Amino acid sequence: MPPANPALDTASDAGAPAEAVTPLIRGVAVLHTLTDAGGTLSLSALERTTGLARSTVDRITSTLARMGYVRLDGRDAVLTPRVMELGNAYLSALRLPSLLAGRADVLADELDESVSLAVADRDGIRFIHQATRRRAMSLSFRIGDLLPAERTAPGALFATEWREPEWRAWRARRAADPRDSGFATVPPRQSADAGGDFEERVRAAAENGWALDDQLIEPGLVAVSVPVRDPRTGRIACAANVVSHTSRHTAAELRETLLPRLREAVRRMESDLRTPVRATAPPPSGLATWTGASKQELGREFVESLARGLTVLTAFGEGRAALTLTEVAQATGLARATARRALITYEHLGLVRARDRVFELTPRVMGLGFPPLSRTSLPEIALPHMTELSERVHESTSLSVLSGRDVQYTARVATGRVMSVNITVGTRLPAYAASMGRVMLADLTDAERELDALAPLRPLTRHTVTDLPTLRRVLDEVRAQGYALVDEELEEGLRSIAVPVRDRTGRVVAALNVAMHAARHTVEECVRDILPELRAAADRIEGDLRVAGRFTGVTVV
Repeated sequence: MPPANPALDTASDAGAPAEAVTPLIRGVAVLHTLTDAGGTLSLSALERTTGLARSTVDRITSTLARMGYVRLDGRDAVLTPRVMELGNAYLSALRLPSLLAGRADVLADELDESVSLAVADRDGIRFIHQATRRRAMSLSFRIGDLLPAERTAPGALFATEWREPEWRAWRARRAADPRDSGFATVPPRQSADAGGDFEERVRAAAENGWALDDQLIEPGLVAVSVPVRDPRTGRIACAANVVSHTSRHTAAELRETLLPRLREAVRRMESDLRTPVRATAPPPSGLATWTGASKQELGREFVESLARGLTVLTAFGEGRAALTLTEVAQATGLARATARRALITYEHLGLVRARDRVFELTPRVMGLGFPPLSRTSLPEIALPHMTELSERVHESTSLSVLSGRDVQYTARVATGRVMSVNITVGTRLPAYAASMGRVMLADLTDAERELDALAPLRPLTRHTVTDLPTLRRVLDEVRAQGYALVDEELEEGLRSIAVPVRDRTGRVVAALNVAMHAARHTVEECVRDILPELRAAADRIEGDLRVAGRFTGVTVV
């Protein structure tokens, strides 16, 4: 059985099938290593950790950068939100988050406790959904994190379905890694029996239909878990888990007070699982053509076999949970032989399983970059694109959200000019007189804007629009044209232009602007030269936001 941390052995092709794709094995190892490092690692550290030659690391990271999965920042490789499309493919194919996340969120609100959904991953578990409470002491596990089965409540439930090969693999892993050093997300064991008598807990879980975690992961953390069974097979599809702290509940109190409500929520979840699979649009085509063009452009710095192999994972999704070799080849545009070798490689790495001539993704796909990005924020997503925008237009750029009647700055990239716009993150300005404020107000209905409550509008300069009917007309124009330009209304000499940033539903959640001294660009130059760059940057931010927000909640501040 492979170690808990796949990066420990996937950089080597030792033991791999003859038809496995070595560059794909090594590329997966790099992604695993970056994931375990929290998303950022220097190229020299990647070389040391994976055991790969520096030239190989450079070519792999260059390829991942071309695919948008990694950003090369000086000497560091940084995972980007785009890499989450790999985990999204698994979660979409699984369907459980889409069907059950709403139930988990409602239960978390009712109980005022964190609620998670977990699936089995060999002799471990992975979280696929988290509804956490905002407290000083709260749950810190992320979607995609891998935990040893014996140190969790869900793990005891999943182990009730293990057969002797699974138990042998578990015992071998425990013997090889007694302190759980292969699990980056849990504290090391303090003693060999830190997981308690796991086999006894599994027998109790089989008898009771629920399982407890009484401080198995770390002192103070308690949880109760109930299996959610697939109505078609009767097997455990996932586990619903309520997590608390001993300052709020003991393990016994969780069982006595919260277990009945958890069971009722699980009954509703099992009813939801009867929802038929809906037909969906096919995955993006032409991927093989894109990889070929990239190879032609970048030459040996682009590892085409790695890029083509990674596109195979994106062939899966909702309505495409189990695909034949022919279907994978058709979805990606790859030759059958190329797709077959990639699938053989993934089966060797435990990322794909084959059943009756069809292939399915496994939870291990979640280990390819998903956990460190699952709690990313909009400012974190936006900053690299804002930096690029600022370098292109040589002006300061900012991101803000609407906070009451003000705009609140949440990210900023300043230029190195002697005279530049001096605004810091956290600054609040009146929305009616700011370009970013007008972009966000324009997306609201007249009733939602509550402009009447602002009357009389305070003039900030001699140019400020203070007449409500005029402001309403301006906001209607902004909505129609898709941008706002404010010329010395906020401050004399300050000119700014802003565009909206929309989430995956199309709702405006933030605004992006470029601000400058009025002497540097005319109004016409702002619209002609800066607006296209501004819109392109917003498009890139929205693209990352759509991927990152598919199964996770992206905070906007």
